[in-house]
Amino acid sequence: MTHPVQTLPLGTPLSPSAARVMLLGSGELGKEVLIALQRLGVETIAVDRYDNAPGQQVAHHSRTITMSDPAQLRTLIETERPHLVVPEIEAIATPVLEELEAKGVVRVIPTARAARLTMDREGIRRLAAETLGLPTSPYQFCDSLAELQAAIDAGIGYPCIVKPVMSSSGKGQSKIDGPQDVQKAWDYAMAGGRVSHGRVIVEGFIDFDYEITQLTVRAAGSGTSQGQIATYFCEPIGHLQVSGDYVESWQPHPMNPAALQKARDIAKAVTDNLGGQGLFGVELFVKGDQVWFSEVSPRPHDTGLVTLSTQVQSEFELHARAILGLPVDTSLRAPGASAVIYGGMDTQDVVFDGVAEALSEPGTDLRLFGKPESFVKRRMGVALATDVSIDAARQKARTAAGKVKPRAAR
Repeated sequence: MTHPVQTLPLGTPLSPSAARVMLLGSGELGKEVLIALQRLGVETIAVDRYDNAPGQQVAHHSRTITMSDPAQLRTLIETERPHLVVPEIEAIATPVLEELEAKGVVRVIPTARAARLTMDREGIRRLAAETLGLPTSPYQFCDSLAELQAAIDAGIGYPCIVKPVMSSSGKGQSKIDGPQDVQKAWDYAMAGGRVSHGRVIVEGFIDFDYEITQLTVRAAGSGTSQGQIATYFCEPIGHLQVSGDYVESWQPHPMNPAALQKARDIAKAVTDNLGGQGLFGVELFVKGDQVWFSEVSPRPHDTGLVTLSTQVQSEFELHARAILGLPVDTSLRAPGASAVIYGGMDTQDVVFDGVAEALSEPGTDLRLFGKPESFVKRRMGVALATDVSIDAARQKARTAAGKVKPRAAR
């Protein structure tokens, strides 16, 4: 089945002709999407739960609300009347988006249904495994510590992974190696969830060789597909995670042709079902020729920050172009890597030493996100590097990140 591309006429920001796009969530990923939209003459509205979020610092308009509050979200959208609403986080009152989309008040990216299904791990896992029949790890959803223990004992077994049904960047995720870890994992999941549902997913551990992010774009087709939505793939992104949080990523990750084809087939099946236009980050486990679906985000992915240096169009530019109905180019420019810069401390006023030293090596770049408050494990920036090989780029990115030293301003 073919689907026509929906376009948004581009006018002049802050004028009656403006194309208005609202981002729900304005962290470092949203900030890059906002910049990409502004380069195409779009008027932007950055929404977040706290003031002076990274994206709010660059948008035409900034608004601070509790996005999981249905009344606040409905009032904001009906007042601002954007042409597009682009969810950039999970903790959003998605029933409001579905209601307003159904009434024709706004178009949600990629769709309001996709936002609802992917806002928590239950909706998307059941879609992938039970509706689409895609290979996943064995899993069960649990509402209590007792249910978690029972699920492990009944067949999930050890080791296993526990995650809150709703969280981001690995928060609340842990590995259970034996009975002594179950209580701790439950408590950690309860503390790490974006919204306290008291519900987790427990997954059987897959002994994979590596995991990748397959960035997948539903955008305007060309040639015989002109005027219709087509699917495009970026080169696979490899990543290193610690406690479920990405600390390094690189592109392209080497894959054998059979595994790469399976990864793309799975990514296309999931994104075809979710529909709409935009970029999706599909996470997959790979062992030899075997590929398992893990998760999908209907938006740019944190591991895809590497594309700021590796691709002709970064994941943020791809997302912006796709949602506007414009052509995209997913081609690789050079092998590259990214390495996270953590805050290393809790302070409300942080400065960064070592920036000049980090940028002294050719082929390196930095993004300092501008977050107004630092925490020990908060992602405050990222080092980017390109080189002739992935290994060389990874070393260069790690070295650059290590030279940036956050400290309290006073």
